[in-house]
Amino acid sequence: MPVVERNLVITNKVGLHARPARLLVQTAALFHSQIVLQYGAQTVNAKSIVGVLRLGARCGSTIHLRAEGEDAEEAVRSIEELVQRNFDEEEEGDRPQGESTTGISSETPA
Repeated sequence: MPVVERNLVITNKVGLHARPARLLVQTAALFHSQIVLQYGAQTVNAKSIVGVLRLGARCGSTIHLRAEGEDAEEAVRSIEELVQRNFDEEEEGDRPQGESTTGISSETPA
């Protein structure tokens, strides 16, 4: 069975909180390979939301990704791309002025 490993740096501001963890788990679940994440002394199943959240990886943390199976290369590539896109989260400076994270404008009508 092919084995593919990568070190990934978490660069989104809030780290692996609920939403990014959910996206990572959903991405991992698309593949048949066994996929694990390691951070510090912890190794968890990347298809387990509880495990991924338990890692507590913050912004700047380096996590080790390992996939074993026929689709390991594709699995690692997909997760790596997700991490590199900051889990598709907008950064504060990327939002138009007056737009909040809730989608409610903070501007007052004229």
